[in-house]
Amino acid sequence: MTYVHSFLLFTAAALAAAPLTADMADLPYSGDGHMMVTADELVWTDIASMAAPAKIAVIEGDLSKAEPFTFRLRLPAGYRIEPHVHPAYERVTILAGELRFAHGREFDRAATRPLGPGGFAVMPPGAPMFGYAAEDTVIQLHGTGPWGIDYIDPADDPRLRDD
Repeated sequence: MTYVHSFLLFTAAALAAAPLTADMADLPYSGDGHMMVTADELVWTDIASMAAPAKIAVIEGDLSKAEPFTFRLRLPAGYRIEPHVHPAYERVTILAGELRFAHGREFDRAATRPLGPGGFAVMPPGAPMFGYAAEDTVIQLHGTGPWGIDYIDPADDPRLRDD
Protein backbone atom coordinates (compact mmCIF):
# COMPACT_ATOMS: atom_id res chain seq x y z
CA MET A 1 0.00 0.00 0.00
CA THR A 2 1.40 3.40 -0.96
CA TYR A 3 1.71 6.38 1.34
CA VAL A 4 -1.16 8.13 -0.48
CA HIS A 5 -3.46 5.13 -0.09
CA SER A 6 -2.57 4.84 3.61
CA PHE A 7 -3.22 8.54 4.14
CA LEU A 8 -6.57 8.38 2.37
CA LEU A 9 -7.67 5.33 4.36
CA PHE A 10 -6.58 6.97 7.63
CA THR A 11 -8.37 10.21 6.75
CA ALA A 12 -11.57 8.40 5.76
CA ALA A 13 -11.52 6.34 8.97
CA ALA A 14 -10.87 9.41 11.12
CA LEU A 15 -13.72 11.33 9.50
CA ALA A 16 -16.11 8.41 9.87
CA ALA A 17 -15.24 8.05 13.56
CA ALA A 18 -15.38 11.80 14.33
CA PRO A 19 -18.37 12.70 16.48
CA LEU A 20 -20.78 15.31 15.18
CA THR A 21 -20.19 18.25 17.49
CA ALA A 22 -22.42 20.87 15.86
CA ASP A 23 -25.35 21.76 18.05
CA MET A 24 -28.46 21.32 15.92
CA ALA A 25 -29.71 24.67 17.24
CA ASP A 26 -26.74 26.33 15.50
CA LEU A 27 -27.72 24.98 12.08
CA PRO A 28 -29.34 27.46 9.71
CA TYR A 29 -32.59 25.53 9.28
CA SER A 30 -35.26 24.35 11.66
CA GLY A 31 -35.63 20.80 12.89
CA ASP A 32 -32.79 18.53 11.88
CA GLY A 33 -30.91 21.09 9.79
CA HIS A 34 -32.23 19.95 6.43
CA MET A 35 -34.13 22.16 4.02
CA MET A 36 -36.10 20.95 1.03
CA VAL A 37 -38.08 23.25 -1.24
CA THR A 38 -39.91 22.58 -4.48
CA ALA A 39 -39.89 25.20 -7.23
CA ASP A 40 -43.60 25.93 -6.73
CA GLU A 41 -42.97 26.80 -3.06
CA LEU A 42 -40.64 29.68 -3.93
CA VAL A 43 -41.91 33.20 -3.22
CA TRP A 44 -41.03 35.61 -6.03
CA THR A 45 -40.80 39.33 -5.24
CA ASP A 46 -39.59 42.54 -6.85
CA ILE A 47 -35.92 43.45 -6.45
CA ALA A 48 -35.02 46.98 -5.40
CA SER A 49 -31.57 46.70 -6.98
CA MET A 50 -32.83 45.51 -10.39
CA ALA A 51 -35.33 47.09 -12.75
CA ALA A 52 -38.79 45.55 -13.11
CA PRO A 53 -39.95 43.05 -14.22
CA ALA A 54 -37.04 40.99 -12.82
CA LYS A 55 -38.04 38.91 -9.78
CA ILE A 56 -36.10 37.31 -6.93
CA ALA A 57 -36.80 34.29 -4.73
CA VAL A 58 -34.47 34.07 -1.73
CA ILE A 59 -34.04 30.41 -0.83
CA GLU A 60 -31.62 30.69 2.08
CA GLY A 61 -29.68 33.28 3.98
CA ASP A 62 -29.89 36.94 4.81
CA LEU A 63 -28.16 38.74 1.95
CA SER A 64 -27.10 41.55 4.30
CA LYS A 65 -25.16 39.23 6.63
CA ALA A 66 -21.87 37.33 6.44
CA GLU A 67 -23.54 33.96 5.86
CA PRO A 68 -24.23 31.57 2.98
CA PHE A 69 -27.04 32.53 0.63
CA THR A 70 -28.88 31.04 -2.32
CA PHE A 71 -31.41 32.88 -4.45
CA ARG A 72 -32.95 32.73 -7.88
CA LEU A 73 -33.62 35.47 -10.39
CA ARG A 74 -36.36 35.28 -13.00
CA LEU A 75 -35.63 37.45 -16.04
CA PRO A 76 -37.93 37.92 -19.03
CA ALA A 77 -36.66 37.63 -22.61
CA GLY A 78 -34.59 40.67 -23.56
CA TYR A 79 -33.92 41.77 -19.97
CA ARG A 80 -30.63 43.68 -19.73
CA ILE A 81 -28.28 43.32 -16.78
CA GLU A 82 -26.36 46.57 -16.89
CA PRO A 83 -22.60 46.62 -16.14
CA HIS A 84 -22.01 46.14 -12.42
CA VAL A 85 -19.80 44.63 -9.72
CA HIS A 86 -20.42 42.61 -6.55
CA PRO A 87 -18.55 42.71 -3.21
CA ALA A 88 -18.07 38.93 -3.04
CA TYR A 89 -17.66 35.97 -5.40
CA GLU A 90 -20.71 35.43 -7.59
CA ARG A 91 -21.58 31.87 -8.58
CA VAL A 92 -24.35 31.56 -11.15
CA THR A 93 -26.06 28.44 -12.50
CA ILE A 94 -28.51 28.77 -15.37
CA LEU A 95 -31.60 26.70 -14.61
CA ALA A 96 -33.81 27.61 -17.58
CA GLY A 97 -33.52 29.77 -20.67
CA GLU A 98 -30.35 31.40 -21.92
CA LEU A 99 -28.26 34.04 -20.20
CA ARG A 100 -25.78 35.86 -22.42
CA PHE A 101 -22.99 37.09 -20.19
CA ALA A 102 -19.65 38.90 -20.42
CA HIS A 103 -16.91 40.74 -18.52
CA GLY A 104 -16.58 44.46 -18.96
CA ARG A 105 -17.50 47.95 -17.90
CA GLU A 106 -19.65 48.74 -20.99
CA PHE A 107 -22.65 46.82 -22.28
CA ASP A 108 -21.75 45.06 -25.56
CA ARG A 109 -24.13 42.37 -26.86
CA ALA A 110 -21.51 41.07 -29.28
CA ALA A 111 -19.09 40.33 -26.40
CA THR A 112 -21.51 38.06 -24.51
CA ARG A 113 -21.28 34.29 -24.29
CA PRO A 114 -24.44 32.14 -24.28
CA LEU A 115 -25.00 30.03 -21.17
CA GLY A 116 -27.94 27.63 -21.27
CA PRO A 117 -29.43 25.27 -18.68
CA GLY A 118 -26.66 23.74 -16.61
CA GLY A 119 -24.21 26.49 -17.60
CA PHE A 120 -22.19 27.95 -14.75
CA ALA A 121 -20.15 31.09 -14.19
CA VAL A 122 -17.95 32.36 -11.35
CA MET A 123 -16.90 35.98 -11.09
CA PRO A 124 -14.51 37.39 -8.47
CA PRO A 125 -15.35 40.36 -6.24
CA GLY A 126 -15.11 43.70 -8.02
CA ALA A 127 -15.02 42.20 -11.53
CA PRO A 128 -17.29 44.21 -13.87
CA MET A 129 -19.89 42.18 -15.77
CA PHE A 130 -23.07 42.55 -17.80
CA GLY A 131 -25.49 40.47 -19.80
CA TYR A 132 -29.02 39.86 -20.97
CA ALA A 133 -31.65 37.16 -21.05
CA ALA A 134 -31.94 35.87 -24.62
CA GLU A 135 -35.26 34.24 -23.64
CA ASP A 136 -37.24 33.86 -20.41
CA THR A 137 -34.49 32.80 -18.02
CA VAL A 138 -34.11 31.58 -14.43
CA ILE A 139 -30.69 31.67 -12.78
CA GLN A 140 -29.57 30.60 -9.33
CA LEU A 141 -26.89 32.48 -7.43
CA HIS A 142 -25.09 31.34 -4.33
CA GLY A 143 -22.22 32.55 -2.24
CA THR A 144 -21.45 34.13 1.10
CA GLY A 145 -22.73 37.56 2.04
CA PRO A 146 -23.00 40.29 2.66
CA TRP A 147 -24.26 40.58 -0.91
CA GLY A 148 -24.81 43.65 -3.00
CA ILE A 149 -24.61 45.19 -6.43
CA ASP A 150 -22.96 48.41 -7.55
CA TYR A 151 -23.65 49.63 -11.07
CA ILE A 152 -20.73 51.04 -13.06
CA ASP A 153 -23.01 53.89 -14.18
CA PRO A 154 -25.10 55.07 -11.20
CA ALA A 155 -27.86 56.06 -13.65
CA ASP A 156 -28.47 52.30 -14.19
CA ASP A 157 -29.26 51.76 -10.48
CA PRO A 158 -33.05 51.63 -9.99
CA ARG A 159 -32.57 52.44 -6.28
CA LEU A 160 -31.37 55.91 -7.30
CA ARG A 161 -34.22 56.71 -9.69
CA ASP A 162 -37.49 58.45 -8.91
CA ASP A 163 -39.60 56.41 -11.38
